[in-house]
Amino acid sequence: MPETQARVPRTGEIIALIPCYNEAKYIAAVVERTLKHVPAVVVDDGSTDGSAAIAALAGAKIVAHAVNQGKGKALNTGFDYAVARGVAAAITLDADGQHDPDEIPLFIQAFYSGQGDLIIGRRSFGQMPPRNQFGNRVGSVLLGWAMGQPIPDNQSGYRLLSRDVMAKVRPSSSRFEAEVEILLRAQLAGFRVGWVPIKTIYNDKKSHFHPVDDSLLFLKMVWRIWRARLRGSFD
Repeated sequence: MPETQARVPRTGEIIALIPCYNEAKYIAAVVERTLKHVPAVVVDDGSTDGSAAIAALAGAKIVAHAVNQGKGKALNTGFDYAVARGVAAAITLDADGQHDPDEIPLFIQAFYSGQGDLIIGRRSFGQMPPRNQFGNRVGSVLLGWAMGQPIPDNQSGYRLLSRDVMAKVRPSSSRFEAEVEILLRAQLAGFRVGWVPIKTIYNDKKSHFHPVDDSLLFLKMVWRIWRARLRGSFD
């Protein structure tokens, strides 16, 4: 990673961007707890269960897709909104309650202390259910090898992105690998990446991860990342 100085504005708003698809069970609590710290913007990705209305009643600003387009597209829509609003940074967290909004100050403190332009939450793999530990450990090792640096948590979506990162780094992937792509594009663009420890939370939500198909997608992404690092560009 190029050793560039983190570009940290000393003034400006920080907001939360919450991509959401059919999370009616959890979204109100996530929004209410987020609002204790920063304004909440829910990017509703074509939900059909009333998630957008529930989030609005809880106090969130809603930016909506008419149909489901995937998390990568939802993130890009949120980034467009944040950049247009002129924020200093935005914090992304999941709508399903598996990120603790009360940890938002950890990201803000890391950002304003100059730890990076992209600050990522690092979970403890040892606190994960056994079925999740192996994949996360192996995935982090493979991704670290491909990127040429340690990657403590390859799948964490709890992160802070500066306005410059959101303006210049956009994923083309639509599924879970979008967050991995953001990490690589940030590295290639010379942005500094920092990490903060966060809680490891699992609930009764059914995972959307498809073991075979998504594992193949991840391995393909690792291969593309390794080639991109050697070339210095990602296409």
